[in-house]
Amino acid sequence: MSFLDEDYLLETEAARTLYDGIADLPILDPHSHLDVRELVENEGWNDVWAVEGATDHYVWAAMRARGVPEERITGDASNREKWTALAEVFPELAGSPTYEWVHLDLKRRFGIETPISAATADDIWAETARQLESDEMRPQELLREMSVEVVCSTDDPTSSLDLHERAAEEVEGVDVLPTWRADRAVHVGHREWDAFVDELAEATGIDTSALDGFLDALAATHDHFAAHGCRASDLSVREPVSRPVDRRRAERIYAAERRGEGLTDEERADFAAFVLEYVGELNAEKGWVTQLHVGPVRDYRDDLFERLGSAAGGTVTTNDVDVADGLRHFLNAFDGELDVVLYVVDPTHYPTITTIARAFPNVSVGPAWWFNDSPIGMERQLEYVGSVDLLANHAGMVSDSRKLLSFDSRFELFRRTLANVLGRHVERGQMPMAHATDLAEHVALDRPRELFGFE
Repeated sequence: MSFLDEDYLLETEAARTLYDGIADLPILDPHSHLDVRELVENEGWNDVWAVEGATDHYVWAAMRARGVPEERITGDASNREKWTALAEVFPELAGSPTYEWVHLDLKRRFGIETPISAATADDIWAETARQLESDEMRPQELLREMSVEVVCSTDDPTSSLDLHERAAEEVEGVDVLPTWRADRAVHVGHREWDAFVDELAEATGIDTSALDGFLDALAATHDHFAAHGCRASDLSVREPVSRPVDRRRAERIYAAERRGEGLTDEERADFAAFVLEYVGELNAEKGWVTQLHVGPVRDYRDDLFERLGSAAGGTVTTNDVDVADGLRHFLNAFDGELDVVLYVVDPTHYPTITTIARAFPNVSVGPAWWFNDSPIGMERQLEYVGSVDLLANHAGMVSDSRKLLSFDSRFELFRRTLANVLGRHVERGQMPMAHATDLAEHVALDRPRELFGFE
C-alpha cells in the first residue's frame, strides 16, 4: 500500500467496497467553527500557510512539540517563514492525524502528492500560491466541490447573525446554519460572565439586572437563532452538573454575582445546573438537538493563555470527571423529550456515555472528539459503540474545524475508518455485506440528516 493511495486505511476487500459506496456522499456538518465572514466575503487565500496553518491549533501544537519557536507559529514571522518552519519539521509529524489531514488537503484540493519536507517546501508554496489565484479555490466554490450540503457554525447567543443572513442570500448550494453556543451563559463566576450578561442586554434590549430578564433575554436570542434555521445548541463544560435547583436560589445567586460578591463552588454549580435545565426546556420546545462537549481542561498552560488566549493549543484532558452523576438529573428530566449528543475528550469516558446512550434512546454518542479525532481514535470508538450500544445510533461525523480545507479530509478519514470497521465485521462473518452497506450509508449520511433535521 502506498502513501494515501486508494486503499488508505482500508484493510479488506469488503472495506474497499463499502468505502466506494459512501466516499462521494454529501457532507452534512452539524458542528464546525467555520468563519462565516470568510465564507460570505469569498475572497480566498494567498498562500498555503493561510489555508493550512493560520487557524489550526493542531498544527501549532505539533510545531511547538518539535521545538519551533512561537514567533514562527503564531508570532510576527511572515507566512512564508511559518510555512517553511512547518515543512522543516513535517516529516517528524508522521503518525499523527495532522500529518495525514494536511497531506490529504494537498492531494485532494491541489493535486499535490509530494510529501511535505524542507526539500519540497518551496515548490509546494509556489504551486499552491498559483492555484489559490483561481476562482475555483475560493471558499464557496470549495465547499460546493467538497459536496458540503449543510455546515453549522458555532455562535455566541449575542450574535446578530447578519453574516448568516448574507450566507442565505449569497452562498448557493450550501446551507450555512448557526448553532447557539451557551457556554458564557452557564459559567457564572467566569471572567467573561458579567460581560456576557451586559452584552445580552444590549443585543436584546431586555433589562438583565435580575434573573427573570436574563432568562427572557436568553429566550429571545434562542428565538432569533431559530428564525435563522438553527437546529442545535452547544455547551462545553469540564464537568457537567445537573440537579434540581429552586428558582429563588438561582435568583439569589444571580443577584450576588451581579453585585460583585464572591460565589462558592456550590453556588456556581447550582446556577450552572439551573441554566442547563432552562436551556433544555428551550431546546425541547423547538425540537433542537442539545450537544454537550464534556471534559476539556482549558487554558492549562498558563504561558500560552497569557500570550495568546483560549483555543491556542493549551488544553489537556483528565479522566477525573463524573459524567454519569453529572448528567443523571438532566437526562431523566428530558427522557424521550430531547435529542442529546454527547462528546467526550477523554476516551476513558466512552463506556459511560455509550451505556448512557444504551439506557436513553434519545441520547447519541457523538463522533470521536479532539484528541480522539484520528483513525485509531475513531476506530476504537466505533467498535466500542457498535458492541455496547448500536452503530446505527451513532451521531455521525462533524468537522469541528476552523479550517475550511480540512472539512473534506476529516470526513474522508471518518468514512474510511467506518468502512474499515464494518469491512472487518463482514470478513469475519459477523454481518452480511448487504447490512454493512446499509449501515455505512446510514451512519455517514442518513443518521445526521434525521437527527439534526436537515432537509
